[in-house]
Amino acid sequence: MSKFDSIRPYYDSEVNEALISSLHHPMMKALMNFTFPEQDDEVWKEQLKRTHSIRDFQINFVYQSIQRVLEKSSEGLTTSGFEKLEPNTSYLFISNHRDIILDTSLLNVSLFDHGLVMTASAIGDNLVKKDFLLKLSKLNRNFLVQRGLSPRELLQSSKLMSEYMYHLLSKENRSVWIAQREGRTKDGNDATHQGVLKMVAMASDEKNCMDYFRKLKVVPVSISYEYDPTDALKMPQLMALANDEVYIKEKNEDFITLLSGIIGQKKRIHIHIGDVLEKEYDAIIAETNNSNKQIQALAQVIDDSILQSYKLWPTNYIAYDILNNSERFSSYYSDKEKQLFERRLELKIDAENEVLREGFLAMYANPVVNKMKYENASF
Repeated sequence: MSKFDSIRPYYDSEVNEALISSLHHPMMKALMNFTFPEQDDEVWKEQLKRTHSIRDFQINFVYQSIQRVLEKSSEGLTTSGFEKLEPNTSYLFISNHRDIILDTSLLNVSLFDHGLVMTASAIGDNLVKKDFLLKLSKLNRNFLVQRGLSPRELLQSSKLMSEYMYHLLSKENRSVWIAQREGRTKDGNDATHQGVLKMVAMASDEKNCMDYFRKLKVVPVSISYEYDPTDALKMPQLMALANDEVYIKEKNEDFITLLSGIIGQKKRIHIHIGDVLEKEYDAIIAETNNSNKQIQALAQVIDDSILQSYKLWPTNYIAYDILNNSERFSSYYSDKEKQLFERRLELKIDAENEVLREGFLAMYANPVVNKMKYENASF
């Protein structure tokens, strides 16, 4: 198992030592004081000292932290589709990606609430450069996606990650979460990158990679936030793209985004679990035996599921109507909701800057545009 040591989370046998070494870290204190505001520090410290497994840490601490985040910065989380999943069964969840920490944390809270297997989740190593954050991610069953590699190193790293994911799913009966693309969606267009699917398939020993995906029990997941807590933070990158410039992150930008996602206002949140992919593979195999075209077709199947089941909020309809100078969806929001959204727009960005304004609105409007492409879409 040592081959996975560079990317794997902690084994349960390593959990207690990692927790004890983090007991007096100021970020641990901040996290615990946020989660248990009425509790004396010694109480949570004693409980952490008695914690010897990732599951115990997740249920007794992380689960409670996420409940506090929902209470403080949202108007609640709703879910649909979880009844399709079987208990004690591992799945490969391929999800749209809006927030660094919350997407996976909210999925795991929902899986736990439904009595289902929680996930090991991919996280970019650029997000956990601080020693405490690395420990926390490994305590929360994250495995590392190595960034900034040479082409040769990237190939080796991708193969290792593919093998590790297969090991989790097939040998440990552990569900796995990965984003449908590298990095969060910045413009509201959720699209599965074929490179992600090719990476997943690298561990395949099947003649046809669709038969390999069938073994993995792939489930598309769609997560929708009424307000994206990091919407304004995504604007500089969109500006750079619009100006055909290379975007260079500020120092600590990832950490600021991570924190903003957790504490920023989200209003309502919805997670939808799509159908476990099965018959789709037969249709893809019947259509072509070219592996690249099969991967392309599978990406489209995942996109279709995510885009059609994305829950549209008043903010999405408002942005569409403002952007298109229309009232097409005015029955889906109130005047007050529109005023609040326009106020957010004024506060978050320089509305005089047309590129920024359009980018901000498009981020919210594009899910509507994407859903309109489907004849059976419900509005």
